[in-house]
Amino acid sequence: MTTTNEAVQMYRVYIKATPEAIWDAITKPEWTERYGYTGLVDYDLRPGGEYKVRPTKEFREASEANGYSCPDILIDGEVLEADPPRRLVTTFRMLMDPTMAAEGFTRITHEIKEGENGVCSLTLTHELEGAPTLAAMVAGAGEDQGAGGGHAWVLSELKTLLETGKSFNN
Repeated sequence: MTTTNEAVQMYRVYIKATPEAIWDAITKPEWTERYGYTGLVDYDLRPGGEYKVRPTKEFREASEANGYSCPDILIDGEVLEADPPRRLVTTFRMLMDPTMAAEGFTRITHEIKEGENGVCSLTLTHELEGAPTLAAMVAGAGEDQGAGGGHAWVLSELKTLLETGKSFNN
């Protein structure tokens, strides 16, 4: 996978769902296991609280079948700000890859804004200063190698799941 020097990446998607439904889809494991990379999130939604993502059984099996070891915690971080259902700010460190883990913590902000006709915007801003390998991965640089399409892909599947009740795989 190549690296990128883009220090800030921003993604926005418009979803026909309530702010509360979008918030739940981001912060509750029964939702996060159904889209994107299918991790099980665990948030302590107060400043200083822990943020962790654990692999599902299927994720672990797929990783190991492809020759990759799968840690018990895929991502860790800290909740910096939680204002349900509008804003969530966390640190983020990818632990699946030693190079990305060594790049340290980055910062992710989720902002949910209610619009008209039941449509909300979800903006994800990822501050990636000093994390070029992670920046490339979340930008989708590993998609051709089967590593998924990064944040754009995850947000697209979140939108599809909330609007249709189905993920890309069902």
